[in-house]
Amino acid sequence: MILGVTGGASAAAVAFMTLFSGYSIHWVPVVAVVGALIAVLINYTFAWKRGVSTYRLVLIGLGLSTALGALTMFLLISGPAYLAAQVLNWMTGSIYGTSWKYVQVIFPWVAIFIPLSFLYAKELTIQTLGDAMATGLGSRLQVTRVMVLLYSVALAGAAVGLAGMISFLGLMAPHIARRLVGNSYSFVIPVAALIGAILLLLADLAGRMLFMPLDIPAGVFTAGIGAPFFMYLLFKRKPIH
Repeated sequence: MILGVTGGASAAAVAFMTLFSGYSIHWVPVVAVVGALIAVLINYTFAWKRGVSTYRLVLIGLGLSTALGALTMFLLISGPAYLAAQVLNWMTGSIYGTSWKYVQVIFPWVAIFIPLSFLYAKELTIQTLGDAMATGLGSRLQVTRVMVLLYSVALAGAAVGLAGMISFLGLMAPHIARRLVGNSYSFVIPVAALIGAILLLLADLAGRMLFMPLDIPAGVFTAGIGAPFFMYLLFKRKPIH
């Protein structure tokens, strides 16, 4: 969300669902990944200034997410009225009504891109030492960041295409994983994936059970927890002088 990935995926998927009736569920992740990729390319282009820093990526990503959110709402309002409720529920982020068919659709993305991400686990671990130290140790900063960003776009875009904008999972899970297993990305990647799945399951259970007979989308709970978590991370980080 903070890089514009989910915003781009959501805007592309909503456009696809509103403009093309009778679409196949198999096409939604593909369209969402394309939208996420376009959003990331825009973010990366504007963030480039003799290299790309994470701070510029985040700041531009937040602005881009806001603009894409407005575009998504415009598409929703402009589309057929009978699709509005369905698309709005999807935008909130929900796994209600999912089946093994959805698992089959997303499985190839997970099976391909999570193993590929392990190829850069060592590089990512080195980069936690800081850009200067990582460069001194021979890390290819920009190449690694571009490749990892592409893998993240593919995974996040496919997930958004099926479950909608379940906000802040991608922010909370890695930070919790690092608290549990340290900074080695060989452990952070699988643990973060597991924690993300557990958080989503808990959010879905809370949405189904806490406000019965209402069924609250899981995205409402992840956003409610993730927003304060994001503010905590901002206040915890030491200011740069």
